[in-house]
Amino acid sequence: MGESPGRVPTAHPDRIAIVSASIGAGHDGAAAELQRRLTAQGIVVDRYDLLDLVPARLGRTARDAYRLMLDRAPWLYQRIYSSTERAGGGGREVRALLRSAENRVLKALHPQTGAVVSTYPGASRVLGNLRLDGRLGIPVLTYLTDFSVHPLWVADGVDVHLAAHAVPAAQARAAGAKDVRVRGPVADPRFQPRDLRQRSLARVRFGLPPLAPLALLVAGSWGVGPVRQAARELRDCGAVVPVVVCGRNTALAAQLRADGIEHVHGWVDDMPALMHAADVLVQNAGGLTTIEAFSAGLPVASYGCIPGHGLTNAEALDQAGVAVWIRHQDQLKDVLDNLIDGPLGLSQRDAGLALFADSPDHGPAAEAVRVLRSGRPLAASPPATRRRTRLRQLAVTTTVACAVWTSAVAAGVATSDEGSTLMHAVSQSLDPDLDSGHAGHGADGHHR
Repeated sequence: MGESPGRVPTAHPDRIAIVSASIGAGHDGAAAELQRRLTAQGIVVDRYDLLDLVPARLGRTARDAYRLMLDRAPWLYQRIYSSTERAGGGGREVRALLRSAENRVLKALHPQTGAVVSTYPGASRVLGNLRLDGRLGIPVLTYLTDFSVHPLWVADGVDVHLAAHAVPAAQARAAGAKDVRVRGPVADPRFQPRDLRQRSLARVRFGLPPLAPLALLVAGSWGVGPVRQAARELRDCGAVVPVVVCGRNTALAAQLRADGIEHVHGWVDDMPALMHAADVLVQNAGGLTTIEAFSAGLPVASYGCIPGHGLTNAEALDQAGVAVWIRHQDQLKDVLDNLIDGPLGLSQRDAGLALFADSPDHGPAAEAVRVLRSGRPLAASPPATRRRTRLRQLAVTTTVACAVWTSAVAAGVATSDEGSTLMHAVSQSLDPDLDSGHAGHGADGHHR
């Protein structure tokens, strides 16, 4: 099924691999829609989860630690995000973690794969390194799932970066990407604008009030962020009735019901129908659900955003004119009224739908096929020699760091004096600003 680590797979004109990561649902959701579109064009598609290709379950350990950080120590995530943003890459432990996956990724690729598409920054780092080392002789494309582009998204060795809009395209170029193409976002085709009849039917189906203005509050598949506070403030502002989707966070759903929030959902399989029932979407991370709302013609507001990419996505979406960023509670009523019944909602609805105005022939999947079949010269460097002893040492460091993250945050010590000291020490070890001997690019997972 795979090649030896030192060989370059032979290109095949009708086979593309997509490498994502099961961190939240956004990266996998984008990968699934790209797969659907590519398959419709007659392309054979192989899907891989990068977390499955990192040795010793380190990828899943890092994912669990990241989730716990968002939930228990968001300040730590903000620190790591900001420090890597300044430095243009991650620390040595992150780089070691990704280096450890390179051989497994190369072995997993079918020998007739003609191109690889990444929907996750860590995967882009791995694939870019393989291209630079001359061990992967086929084009690599990165599909940017976010509207803001952290430098970790831009990996040396990646041939093409695909952006949904001019704003992320400009950020990618500023981060060093050389070939950036604006090809629009991807969303499941079930997300379409609704009419009044569909709105009424959806409200009956989900047991929602037939006439009240409804704000659909989402927080990703993990249900992270200050969701309880946002739900209460939406309810109390008097402009909307909140309908909250908690993803797989059952504890959050129970807490919201205890808070007196009447309409609370866990994981929702038919989000297109629930969006039909709503008048506005309120989001806190800028992930795939935001893109789906644009496709559904639903006005979007960012509020109560999570640290890191939640804040930078809110800013980029606001700059692009597709989603207003509500920064303060006292703005809620006026902005929501304007989104539901005013000109702001009409303009943002049009701007969101305009992202999908081009035909699929001009979308990111079609662009991947064009790159696959272009026969473009591939500039690959000779294979580089690895110092495996150093790699093993760094991988052990990564394991320890992830274990400390997980145990410290899970135990709830992040709010104690001892916990703050411990978490500060971990964040120091991952801060590239304090590691002058390891400047440069690395990778981190974040997501929706």
